Amino acid sequence: MISLLQFDGPVLIAVVCVILFAGLVHGTLGLGFPMVATPILATMMDVRSAILLTLLPTMAVNIASIINSRASLASTRPFVPLVGFTLLGSIAGSAVLAITDPAPFRILLASLILLYLWSSLRISRQWLDDHAILAMAGFGIAAGLAAGTTNVMVAVLIIYFLSLDTARTTMVPTLNACFLVGKASQILVLSIAGLVGLGLIIETAPLALAAIIALLFGQRLRARIDVATYQSILRKLLLVLAAILIFQFLNEAGLIPWTIARSD
Repeated sequence: MISLLQFDGPVLIAVVCVILFAGLVHGTLGLGFPMVATPILATMMDVRSAILLTLLPTMAVNIASIINSRASLASTRPFVPLVGFTLLGSIAGSAVLAITDPAPFRILLASLILLYLWSSLRISRQWLDDHAILAMAGFGIAAGLAAGTTNVMVAVLIIYFLSLDTARTTMVPTLNACFLVGKASQILVLSIAGLVGLGLIIETAPLALAAIIALLFGQRLRARIDVATYQSILRKLLLVLAAILIFQFLNEAGLIPWTIARSD
């Protein structure tokens, strides 16, 4: 079982900085904590360890985000089936993470992100409206699988919401609801698998507090960002994420002539 205390001083400082940065991004944009934190931490440790260290901080950020946006939660009701299907996918994905090496899943996720960014991939809104439950089932399960194996479901769900031209005031709380059920199920599955215990929860509690503090600061900045700027920043973050995922995959596959020092 992983322990935060197994890492040396420089890595611990880097972990705290990544958590603070990811919390700031999530507070400013309303999403993005695991999307930012996981791939950066995975450059310093294996992917499974990065996911385990961010379990409690991610859940804390999601809960705080939902509490702060509870006034807009009513607008998420049409997407309740999506949240349910995300839960099912997350359970399955977390089970896969517990027993397999998650590295190969990163290149698939990166490919999906690049396809979306470079081809302006959109699903017909008419089709999504006419097949609402089927669409939510497909995207929800796919997003849950991505979350369970790579800790990043937003790359899948963003295609669905942008295809529907969903308003940010509806999209953000719905995404956070999906993130929360995904993270809760992931903690449960990984606990059953023996990868998460009370020791890890206690060790990462300060990281969760740091993430919430950064989140609250970022939320103060959110009102100053208009919709166009918000979408532009989101797309750039997805591009950076894809680049990191591809680099990690190539590095671990031995296709890059140098390696990054890691603490396993």
